[in-house]
Amino acid sequence: MDDMKIFDDKSFQDLTRDIYQNAVNKKNQIEVLIREMNKMITSIDEVIIVAPIIKEYLEVAVKNDEHLVKLANVLQRIITKTSNPNEDALGLSDSEKEELMTSLHATVNELQKENDNISNLSNTKNAGSV
Repeated sequence: MDDMKIFDDKSFQDLTRDIYQNAVNKKNQIEVLIREMNKMITSIDEVIIVAPIIKEYLEVAVKNDEHLVKLANVLQRIITKTSNPNEDALGLSDSEKEELMTSLHATVNELQKENDNISNLSNTKNAGSV
């Protein structure tokens, strides 16, 4: 099961390793981001601007991890069904498919919103320093 290729040269084991590494990397990046932003904050006004951005980063990171775990679960079911066609492996129900799609769309929208917020904040800071 672990050596079956999912796409390109990625196996299920590679995917689970990537999920773990992404979680560790995001955690480290967020810690560095918070430390660096903490050094730059000099007023309560800046805290009011920066705190929601950090909160959104954390929420998006958690949701991304949840989606990756759901993807791994779906792939594991598919691999199990493919490798044991006579076994009654559980597939995705219609409600699970709908939940997964809704969740993916929500995450894409949140990522776009966060990207827009970061761009706006960057533009505001650049305009203020000119």
